[in-house]
Amino acid sequence: MDFPVFPASLIALLRFFYQVQIHRLAELFIPTLKPNRLLMRIWKKLNQNLKTLFMKKTILSFVLMASVSVLMLASCGENKTETTTTDSAMATDTTATMRDNTAMATEEQGVMVGGAKMVASKNIVENAAGSSDHTTLVSAVKAADLATTLSGTGPFTVFAPTNDAFNKVDKKTLDKLMMPEMKADLTKILTYHVVPGALMAADLKDGQKLTTVQGKTLAVSVKDGKVMINGATVTIPDVVSSNGVTHVIDGVVMPK
Repeated sequence: MDFPVFPASLIALLRFFYQVQIHRLAELFIPTLKPNRLLMRIWKKLNQNLKTLFMKKTILSFVLMASVSVLMLASCGENKTETTTTDSAMATDTTATMRDNTAMATEEQGVMVGGAKMVASKNIVENAAGSSDHTTLVSAVKAADLATTLSGTGPFTVFAPTNDAFNKVDKKTLDKLMMPEMKADLTKILTYHVVPGALMAADLKDGQKLTTVQGKTLAVSVKDGKVMINGATVTIPDVVSSNGVTHVIDGVVMPK
């Protein structure tokens, strides 16, 4: 049975639509997108035969043109969606990266001591209070009422014994020093660990004598790059605070 024959004017209109619009759409989008390879093969095959089919004024030519149109538009639509989604994801990743970089750039630098970061925006006492290795020292400073002094303008250089350093001291002696009536003796020991001025490790020279706030001197020795204060080794140097410098030491130094 023959297919119905359409008027020549309708076929001419459809041919124009194919030749101008669809063909143009293929030229514009196919080279820049990534359509399905199978669709590309179908397109090339149809492109070779459609001119012959258009000469037949039948419904078959109309169906083929409609099918090609739908396939091409669907392919372009999918690729546009994919491109838009990819661009959106890239923009999101870029924004997140910029945010992380800004946070890193604005994060204050410091030295880790006792599980906490010691930063230059805090004073010596505030930094020491954050260190889990200096709870005994902080308690002693408070017992001697030196927290306010060491939070002042300074600058001070503090040689800060760790908890392990205090554990080397006889427990009875340490407990006695923490009593209110022993405040003067505790103050002498603590201020013997404090030197006026901000001295970095590079400023400490072998054989140097440092006059402390207590009044007596500390002996500096340097061996194999290690700095020692009255025999106590500096384990973490150059902890900078807003009012001075702290050097962590592994021993408690006692005035003679």
